[in-house]
Parts: sequence; structure tokens; C-alpha cells
Amino acid sequence: MTLTRCALTACLSVFLAAAATAAPSTANPQAPSVPPLAYPESRTVDQVDTLHGQEVADPYRWLEEDVRVSDEVAAWVKAQQQLTERYLDDLPELDAIKERLTSLWNFERYGAPRKVGERYLYSKNDGLQNQAVLYIADSYKADGRVLIDPNTWSADGTVALAATSASEDGRYLAYQKSEAGSDWRKIYVMDLDSRQTLEDELQWVKFTSVTWDKEGRGFYYKRYPEPAEGEQFQSVALNPTIYYHKIGAPQSDDRVVFRLPEHPDWSLGVGRTYDGKHLLATARRGTDWQNQLYTRPADQPDAEFRVLVDNFDALFSPIGSDGDTLYLLTDYQAPRRRVVAMDLNDPSLDKLREIIPESKAALEDVSHVGGKLIANYLHDVASEVKVFSTEGKLERTVELPGLGSAGGFGGKPDQDETFYTFSSYDHPPSTYRYDIATGESQLVRQPNVDFDPADYQVSRVFYNSKDGTRIPMFLAHKKGIELNGQNPTLLYAYGGFSISVTPGFSISRLAWMERGGVLAVANLRGGGEYGEDWHQAGKLEKKQNVFDDFIAAAEWLIDNKYASPATLGIQGRSNGGLLVGAVMTQRPELFGACLPGVGVMDMLRFHRFTAGQFWRSEYGSADEPDQFETLLAYSPYHNIEPGVSYPPTLISTADTDDRVVPMHSFKFGARLQAAQGGDAPILMHIESRAGHGAGTPTTKLIEQAADDIAFLLKHLGD
Repeated sequence: MTLTRCALTACLSVFLAAAATAAPSTANPQAPSVPPLAYPESRTVDQVDTLHGQEVADPYRWLEEDVRVSDEVAAWVKAQQQLTERYLDDLPELDAIKERLTSLWNFERYGAPRKVGERYLYSKNDGLQNQAVLYIADSYKADGRVLIDPNTWSADGTVALAATSASEDGRYLAYQKSEAGSDWRKIYVMDLDSRQTLEDELQWVKFTSVTWDKEGRGFYYKRYPEPAEGEQFQSVALNPTIYYHKIGAPQSDDRVVFRLPEHPDWSLGVGRTYDGKHLLATARRGTDWQNQLYTRPADQPDAEFRVLVDNFDALFSPIGSDGDTLYLLTDYQAPRRRVVAMDLNDPSLDKLREIIPESKAALEDVSHVGGKLIANYLHDVASEVKVFSTEGKLERTVELPGLGSAGGFGGKPDQDETFYTFSSYDHPPSTYRYDIATGESQLVRQPNVDFDPADYQVSRVFYNSKDGTRIPMFLAHKKGIELNGQNPTLLYAYGGFSISVTPGFSISRLAWMERGGVLAVANLRGGGEYGEDWHQAGKLEKKQNVFDDFIAAAEWLIDNKYASPATLGIQGRSNGGLLVGAVMTQRPELFGACLPGVGVMDMLRFHRFTAGQFWRSEYGSADEPDQFETLLAYSPYHNIEPGVSYPPTLISTADTDDRVVPMHSFKFGARLQAAQGGDAPILMHIESRAGHGAGTPTTKLIEQAADDIAFLLKHLGD
């Protein structure tokens, strides 16, 4: 790393004060004094915070105001978006790219079926529908009847069906509705026999699943207190409570089931054993998977919850049960995870019984279906699925079509079938039925996409990071490309929150490869690809490892003649947007174009907004002196230097994102525009009525992908 870390911590306030005015030419004598684009005016304020004895300027603090509340911010957003639209509309290939994307996107795609009572539910998008439609069918192969069509909920397709949960008898379906991509949702209930929505409506719900009681009379869910007027999209998510809702009753009658008022910043969850005997509750501290675990008899609503695990040293995720035996997925004494059995009558951790031991592959998920334990592993980031008895005997390995990602395998302990999907960079998501007794997989549905997989090549390589750590990376491109360093190449990664980035099919990536582009996806530390140790190696004070891994991936692509700095673009979203922001401020000369999307860019104030307080377990907090220094060293917003020639950058966010609030991108973009010492454009793509990404309508997905590809093709190689 050539910038930040050493010098910037000592003289950061000087650099930030300079960035609040026009970019000086002293750092780069050849830089033009007037930027090539006339950026909208971004006024500055004399905001200086003193944190642990150090002054830190924040000249764009006013851009933290909600666009729905501040007319000034709304006008600024409009001006930035108009500039970006004019720029993008002038790109010669934009229309052709959008036309091809629209053609490629127009194919039928299905979600895996799931059995509900004696019927099946599945989702389907005819091709260009903004939202997938939920169907109900009498068999897993049959064409079903429309159950819920979210496309009828709004003219612009921005109201989405977020999640569904059926009662065990298959009579009722609870479904969640999200508007404009918000994390806030409303829960409704449908009678599946009549296909009529009942009068039940639950508000101020977010980050929740729905767990029905055994009898199907009601369900458990999590909600938050109603925020103050005007603060619902920025206030910190605190004081969650688990409630029980009885069908037909008003929400005001819902009964409190579980809460921990002494820990308002913890996250709570609820579930039950399939036999209906035990109610289970979990508490998590931040976004780390490690949790506390509680239980009480499900038929005793006045009983106190009993603590099974009272610390946050390990993950204890319930899988299934057999009477008073609870099967758990855990990383307790096993960072790559294993399956253990806990006796609820004697839940001491010293008396856990190992069912499936830890292996060299990371154990991602386990389901209890058909009396078996179906374990989904990641072997060097590709799916490997094994079937075990409940005593831990390996019975078979599920044969998958190739190197890719398998997901699904849900169901009930007494079911004789389960369903899964498989996809890869050159393999559209196909749906399979798995017969648990015979171990046979049957192809149920396979999409027909207008491309020939034989024209493309997918490979997995390994490279060494700065400290010698071996990092995997997938490469996908047309066969026969020439390794001359001139290929337009897009490097993507995430690197955080124990989230694994596995091979998957993407229309936008296919369109990129059709035009000769190389796709590289690096599996950085901070993710879950190799278990909890891999995650721990890229969080808190070790976050710089993630950036070093990404920079090393870029250097490997250059050294191996896939690309050059001029032809190498980088992209990431959310935590991956932070990744792009950090590496482009640390190594601006290494990249030809940057696409940071919905990124966490202000690492000193992220915890003051919406879900940000949960991320302290991953990033730390500027409220803590030692963590403040670490955060300041890489915070993208704070490490922009006036006069530096930054690469062409298209920053993407949404004005209604209430997960990573748009102030991150607003402040980062405003400061980058002011500091830019070169000719490259710094643009902001600010989507309206869109959130963090979930539920984005197809029309917006196509427009966003076309803009990104056209921008990359314009600048990679210029």
C-alpha cells in the first residue's frame, strides 16, 4: 500500500480540510485546475469532530440528511443523477448493450418447489416480469395457478414479495411485502384454499422469519418499535422483540414472547422443533453467527426461557430434533463447522455428542429431511453435498453437474423428497428433485438461455496474497482468448461477514463475457469459504488483509497477462463497495475503472444509522480508541487525497436504501469529485425507489447492468 496508513493518520485533518475546497494542483502538477466535467456544486461545512484527541474534518456532513426530508439533498441528488444520465446516454454502445441484455434476460426462470401440505409452491418469472410470481400446484412438475403476483402491487415494479412461510398443514401462508427496497416489511396472511388474503396486517417488521405454531393457529415473528416521524429510514435498529400473532387478531393483541431489554442492540430469532414440543430462541451480538441459545416448552406460553448457551463463543444453529435431542450446526471447537447433538435435559457443552465431525471442507448448511442430515459443504468454494444418517454415518454424496453452487435441500423430517438448484458461471440455475430413499436426482426444470455454454471456459486458480496466504479465484471467459494483457477484465469480490461468494449464473456477467470480457471472482478472507478462521482473518483489526487479498488478485491478473491496469475494472457491492472504495484510494494507479455499489464508505459513522450498529462486530467502532485508528486507516471517505488521479468511477446507490444509507456514497462521491486530480469522470448513479438490492425490478436490473458494462467498455483501455 502506497497511500494512507502511515502519513494520513498524522496529517489527516490537513488533507480533509483541503478536500473541502477545490482540488489543488500541488500534489500533481500536471492535473488540470478545472475538472473536465462540470460537477454539481457540493457545498462544504466546517464540521470537525474530535475523536480520541484527533481532529477529523467531515465537510459533507449535510449529505447525511434523508433525501425524503431534505430539499437540499434531494436537489443535489437530482443534479448528480442528471449529470450521470447525460454522460451515460452519450456512450455509443449503451443502447446495443441494453438491447442484448433485454434479449438475454427474457427467459423463464423458476425457484425450487417446496411442499406445503399436499401441494407445492414455486416461483416463476416469465422473462421480463419485474417481479417473480408465486404459484401453487398439485405436483412438483405441474403448471400451477397464480397465488401471488407482486407485479400487480405497483406500476413501476418496486413493491416486492420478500419472504413466505406456510403453516404445517398447508392451510395458511404468511408473506412479507417490501416497498422500494426498504428493509421495513409488512406481513400478510393468505388462506391457500380460497387464495384470499385475510385482514391480518403486521407492521414495523424487519430482519425476521415467520415460524408457525404446530397447530397452524398463529406464528412467531420479530418486530421493532415504531420509529419517530421522519426517522424510519435512518434511525438505528434497536430493541427487537419476538411476538406471537394469532390469526384474525389485530397486531395490538400480539403477545410478547421473548425480548432482552437489557441488550437493545442484540438481534433475536425464534424457531421451534418440528414435533412442536420445544420453542427455541437465539440472540446474536452484531452480524457474527455466534449466538446464545434458549428454549422453553412450546405449549407453556407463560414459562420462562431456559438458557442452553450463555455466551457468544460459537455458532449453535438448530437443525432438527428427535424428542429431547437437538441437532445443532456449530463451530464450537470446529472452525469449519460440524454437527452435534445436545440433550435438552442436560445441555452442558461438555456433553455434546458429535454426529458429523469437522472436515477439511467448510460446512455451509445442514437440513434435516426425510430422516437424514443433508450437509452442504464448500470444497475450495465449489459445492459438495453429502447425506448422513442422524447417527452420522455417511450414506452417499449427491452427484452434481459440475463445478458450481447447489442450494436448497429444504423440507421436513418425514418427507421422502427434497429439491435443489444448481448453477455456475456458465450454467443457468436448473432445478432438481432429490429422492432421499434412492439418492437419485431428477431434472425438473432447466432454463433456455440464448447462449452456448460450450463457447465459455470456467476455471479455478490460486494465488498468494501479500502475506503468502493462498487465495482462490474463479475465472470465466470465452474460450481461446489471447493472454496479451489487453483483455477488458472485471474483478469482483466481497470479503466479509462470513459470506461465501460461490459460482453462480448472471445475465449481466454473460453479456460482459460475450463482448470479450474476462470475469474474475476472488474469494477473499473475511468470507466464509474456509470456515470461521477465514472469516476472523479478515475482520476488525485484520480488515486490511481483505484489501491486500484483492490487490494481490489484481496483480496476479496483470502478471499473468489477462489484463493491464488500463484494462482492469473492479466491482463490489455493500461490504464489497467498501472494498472497492478502500483499494481505489490505496492503489488508484492499479485500476482502469471502479464500480463501488451501495458501499459502506464512512467507517467512523456507519454505526449511527439503521442496521449499521450490527456491523460493529465485523468492523469495530470509532467509539473505541484502538478500533478508531484501524477504521481511520482505511475508511474510503477519509482517505481521499486532493490532487490524486483517481480512476474513472461510477458510484451506485439508491435514495431509499435503508440498509447502507446513501449518505455513504453521497459523501464519498462529493469528496472524490472535489479531490480528483486527473481527467477521469467521477459519477454517481443514484437509483430512485430502490433499496440495497433485494427486490429490485427487472427493468432496473437491466438498466443498471447496461450502464455498468457501457461505462467499463468506455474506459478500460482508453
